[in-house]
Amino acid sequence: MPQAAPRLQVIRPAPPARAARPTARRTRHKRADPAAGDTTRRIADSIVTAIVERRLMPGTKLAEQKIADIFQVSRTLVRQALNQLSRDKLVTLAPGRGARVAEPSADEARQVFEVRRMLETAMIRRASIALTPAQLAELRAHLEAEKEAIRRTDVSGRTRLLADFHVIIAGMLGNTVLAAMLAELVSRSSLIALMFQSAHSAEHSCEEHVAIVDALERHDPRAAVRLMESHLLSVEQNLHLHPRIPDLAAALKPRA
Repeated sequence: MPQAAPRLQVIRPAPPARAARPTARRTRHKRADPAAGDTTRRIADSIVTAIVERRLMPGTKLAEQKIADIFQVSRTLVRQALNQLSRDKLVTLAPGRGARVAEPSADEARQVFEVRRMLETAMIRRASIALTPAQLAELRAHLEAEKEAIRRTDVSGRTRLLADFHVIIAGMLGNTVLAAMLAELVSRSSLIALMFQSAHSAEHSCEEHVAIVDALERHDPRAAVRLMESHLLSVEQNLHLHPRIPDLAAALKPRA
């Protein structure tokens, strides 16, 4: 009998390897947890507020575990908050030393106030034209809060309110980028004040804020710019950025 022809085996090609990749990728990378981001921001905001209100001094060690215990979170979230503040120049991270509140130099202080003058003079010029009566009323209410904190000798409260005045105006203009930049600069200014501030008068700063709002209500951009420049220069000049370098001979000479 003739032998049957051998049956041909059809070999189907294997599915391409890349078909399995999306599943593997989803397995390897978890989606970001929104709650974790909120917690990180809350930790960072608390540290910034403590700096602005002068409850955290320059050079203070920020121990990760201690902060994690305070907020009842993992050290990973604390580390993320500290990394964020390091990018904002409010915290320094050094191998072997951990995280500390930054200690800005005199040169950095001058640069910060130079940038503030450039930003805030442009901001206040626009605000003198753009702010509505309702926004001006809100600024007046803020000034009253400043005065009340000064009357109560509430040092942390008045420090925060005096700093917030500038950020509030930026926010009223609807420019979120400007408001964020100014918030960072104001926080750094507060840190600088902790290191270099002399007996600067909070009352004087509040009076200057009142004069600025008066100019805004008159819709007088020239006066508003002049007053803001004068205000920021006054704050900077009340910092000891030019320490005396003693003459060695005079320092070591015995007193009569």
